[in-house]
Amino acid sequence: MPETPLVDDHAELDDTAVVRRYFAKFERITGLMARVTAEVENDGRINRTEARILGKYMAKLAATFSALADKCLMTGRSAAAPKLVFDRHESGFPIAQELMVMAVDAQQARKHLEGMASATELKDRMVRQILQELVAPVDLQFALSQRLYYEALAAGGLFWTRNDPDAQWIADKGDRRHFLVHWAVYDTQVNLPVVYLLDLEDGGKKPLPNDDYRWPQARAQLMAQSLDGLKLLTIAMGFDKDFPDLHPKRLRRIHLGPMYSHDFTLQSGPISEVLANANAPDGEDWALVWTVEDLVSEREEQVKDGWFSSVDRQVFALDPFAGRGADTGATRTERMVILPERPYQALAELNPPGFRAVRKFVVGDGDRIIPA
Repeated sequence: MPETPLVDDHAELDDTAVVRRYFAKFERITGLMARVTAEVENDGRINRTEARILGKYMAKLAATFSALADKCLMTGRSAAAPKLVFDRHESGFPIAQELMVMAVDAQQARKHLEGMASATELKDRMVRQILQELVAPVDLQFALSQRLYYEALAAGGLFWTRNDPDAQWIADKGDRRHFLVHWAVYDTQVNLPVVYLLDLEDGGKKPLPNDDYRWPQARAQLMAQSLDGLKLLTIAMGFDKDFPDLHPKRLRRIHLGPMYSHDFTLQSGPISEVLANANAPDGEDWALVWTVEDLVSEREEQVKDGWFSSVDRQVFALDPFAGRGADTGATRTERMVILPERPYQALAELNPPGFRAVRKFVVGDGDRIIPA
C-alpha cells in the first residue's frame, strides 16, 4: 500500500494499544447504533422498513471496522503491519482511502488466502514457538491478522465507499408504484458514512428495478450526485427533471457521524469543553452525532415540456424559519447525539445553546439507550 500523504486533519495510529482502544470504541458505538435506530422507530420518525434498511448499513459498517481492526491488529509490533490513518478533525472516522484500499484488496482476497496457512495452523505454530523458543511469535501473529483480514474481505457484507442504489417496493398508488430507493457512500469530502433514502413514485410501464433502460441511468445519476456539498434540493430537482416518469416525493440524507473523543479527535466549540469537563474513563470518552436532512415534496404541478406536452414536477417544501430552507436546501434538519452518562452529565451542566435543540440519547448501564 502506498504511503498516505498526511494533512493537518489526518492522524496516523502507530501504537498497538492505541489502535485497539480506537477500534474497541467503534465496536461499541456501531453496536449501539441499532438500538438508537429502534428508539427513533418507536418515536415514529422512521418506519419498520426504513429501520431495517438502516440496520443493514450499520451492520456493514460494523463489519468494515472489524476487518480494519484485523488488518491493523499488529500495528506497532510488526514492522510490516499497516498503520491506520483517520480524520481527527470533525470526523473521527478512518479516512476514505482506507476503504478504497480495502476494495482493491477484496478483489484478490481469495488469491491471498490460497497462499496462506490456515488460521488453525498459524495458531499451532504460535504455540510451538512460544513453548520451544520462549519468544513472542510476532511474525506469526501478523500473518494471522492478515489471514483474518482477507477472510473478512472474502466473506463480504462490508460498507464500501460506494454502496449502489437498491429499490424496495412499498405499494401501488393508482397507476404509479411507490418505491423506497436506498444507497450509501463513504463521503470522501467529510470522511463519514452517509445513507440516502429516496421515496419515489414510478409511473413507467415497467417497474423501475426491472427496467433495463431507466434503472441503470437512475442509479448512475444518484451515485454521481451523492456529494456532501450538494443540497438535497439540487439532487431532487435534477432527478425530477431528468426522469419525467419518476417522481421524488421525499429525500433524506443521514450522516452517521462525526465521532468525537477527547483522546482521539480535535474538536472545536462546546463539544470540546463537554468532553474535557467529563474527564470520562477509557471507553466512555466519546460522543456520536447523527444529522438527518429531510426534503419533502409539498405538491405536484404540471409544467410545459415542449410545444404540445406537459410533465409533472415536484414543488418541495423548504424550512420556513428565517429563510433557512433556501440555505440548507431541506424541509428540515434534525441532529441527534449519542453519548455515555459522564459526557451527558457534563453536557447537561454546561447546557450550551447549540445543543438545546439536539435530540440526546444517553448510554446507560448494560448499554441501555435512554432518550434524554
